[in-house]
Parts: sequence; C-alpha cells; structure tokens
Amino acid sequence: MTHLNVYQLGKIDYASSYAWQKEFTANRETDTVDQIWCLEHYPIYTLGLSGKSDHILSQNNIPIYHADRGGQVTYHGPGQLVIYLLLDLKRKDISVKKYVNLLEQAIICMLHALNISANRKIGAPGVYVNEKKIAALGIRIRKGCCYHGISLNVDMDLSPYAGINPCGYPDLAMTQIADFGKKLNVTNASLDLIPHIVEQLDYENYSLQDNGYEKIINSV
Repeated sequence: MTHLNVYQLGKIDYASSYAWQKEFTANRETDTVDQIWCLEHYPIYTLGLSGKSDHILSQNNIPIYHADRGGQVTYHGPGQLVIYLLLDLKRKDISVKKYVNLLEQAIICMLHALNISANRKIGAPGVYVNEKKIAALGIRIRKGCCYHGISLNVDMDLSPYAGINPCGYPDLAMTQIADFGKKLNVTNASLDLIPHIVEQLDYENYSLQDNGYEKIINSV
C-alpha cells in the first residue's frame, strides 16, 4: 500500500496519544492505511524500555511517564514537533535499521532546506547540529508494525532538558530550529517535514486529513 494519511492533532496529553497508538496498532488489518500524527505534548519526561531513572536529575514538577519505546529519557513540551508514525514496515519491506536511517535522513533534508547543516552520530540515534541534538527518535515494533516516532525541537523552552541526561548522555547539549533564526511554529514545521518523510519512505502520495483529532479518537 503506497498511500498515507496525515493528521494534525494539536496539543495532546502524552498518556492519551500513547494509548491511541497502541490501540490503533493492535487493531490493524492487512489493508489498514498507514498514518502519521503530528502534534505537541504538554511538558513531560518519558522513559523508554531501557530507561534508567538515575538519568532524571531533577524532576522540576514535570511528570514522568514510562513508555514501551526504545531509548532512554527524553523531554516533550510545547514548541516541539512530535510525529508518531503508525506504519506497516513489514508490508513496505523496511528493516528497523533502515527505518531509523530514513527518518534521520528526512529530518536532515528538511533542516538543510532551512540552511541548517545537520548530521547523524554513529551509535547515537537522532539528528545533530554543531554537536547539539535537535531531534530524537524512539520506536516500537509489533508484528511488523511501528508506532512512536520522532521529536523535533522547533521553538520551545529547552531548560527542562537540564533536568535529565537527554537520551542517557550526560552533558548532551540541545538545540532547536529557532536558535538559527528560523521562525516556524509546530504546524509549519510539520508541513515542511512530512514531504521529506513521504519521499524517504517511498509513499506515492499522502492526504492531509481535516478534523484530525475527531477522526483519531473516533477510530480507535
């Protein structure tokens, strides 16, 4: 299947979006159309399956949530673009390693179009600019289908990252698109990034869905 539906969900609490992803994935059929959800979260720290609580240095009244994605601890908050990709990777014949590489490349291409030179780091998934991390990845695969996805710092308060070792790396500096003089909001950033994701993952076309929130909560 080469079509993709893209939903703009606005600002959603983490627990709800997490539950919706798991329910959608559990109820998928062989012909279910793949989906991408673009959204923001209220401030929250999330720990992946291998996450260690000692990487949380100071909670700062920010909730902590344990999720079933890969990776360590990260922060989500307003001004950060979160994209959840609910795809049948088995149907598309994409390995996990290749999938991560393609997502990183999509972000790199999007940033390059903004004249921001970005790169990967061997052994440290994500995207970096001048040795600072601008985007993180965390995924989960069930029966060949993925959920969770990527977070891209657009124009946000980065100070909560000081309360953690981001992705398990002490002293890892964070950055965002706004630091490079580019004024984008989360919705505009998603509209810039989605075509690169579509190209990298080799979808023939995609549809931007209206009333995304209502459609999602009514379909899971």
